[in-house]
Amino acid sequence: MFDSKLALSTPTLNTLYTACTRAARGLVRDFGEVEHLQVSRKGPGDFVSKADLKSEQTIIDVLQKATPTYSLLVEEAGAFEGREPEYRWIVDPLDGTTNFINAIPHFAISIGLEHKGVMIAGMVYDPVKDEMFYAEKGKGAFLNEKRLRISAKDSFDDAVIGVTFPRHDDKGEFDFYKTLQGVEASTAAVRRMGSAVLDLCYVAAGRYECYWSQALSPWDMAAGSLIVQEAGGVVTDLKGKDGFMETAHILAGSEKMHQTLLNLIK
Repeated sequence: MFDSKLALSTPTLNTLYTACTRAARGLVRDFGEVEHLQVSRKGPGDFVSKADLKSEQTIIDVLQKATPTYSLLVEEAGAFEGREPEYRWIVDPLDGTTNFINAIPHFAISIGLEHKGVMIAGMVYDPVKDEMFYAEKGKGAFLNEKRLRISAKDSFDDAVIGVTFPRHDDKGEFDFYKTLQGVEASTAAVRRMGSAVLDLCYVAAGRYECYWSQALSPWDMAAGSLIVQEAGGVVTDLKGKDGFMETAHILAGSEKMHQTLLNLIK
């Protein structure tokens, strides 16, 4: 399991590291026994497993012990108001649940820290590949010990674009697929991998040139958006504005690629 002095360089990163790695132990163990998991259906394409809930509780326990006055926003458990509401942890204990319960090794734990509406720290851990993405505001983004930089490609024809499809009951679905056809015709490839937080981290790592979605929740974007920005990328909603956490629409990429994709979507 990833172990780096960089990840322990500040109290915030130390807390993030502890929460992610402790939750990861249970996820990896359960992933090895995925055929035995008890899974219940929440809605179309949206599943919750016992592993998800165990990961969530482990993370909550670590965060509340380290920062008992901070607020929490957690995917399954909901919101917890702390005595210092200007600080808020935003947690996705298992992003890529459908991959997980189908034994597809592409999922992650994501935790972000927000201060007065601005993301100031984030960590995303893919325990199967042992890849830890993390950032603090103004201090750069990292993958394990390596500093991350956004892709330097300048031709959209060569770009690889990550995407999350909307659910079937989401308003605007058909506009999405019409736009998707245009994007596919203009780029090298489009990838739908099933984990929004890893898609954002792949943009930060230069594996994708852009990522976009019109149907995410705050915990899908919180940590990953900061990691992209600290790697030199641009993150907006689909109108080019800053309100992606409120609108659930997000577009991330290098400055040039972001603008090209934004024009296509518009």
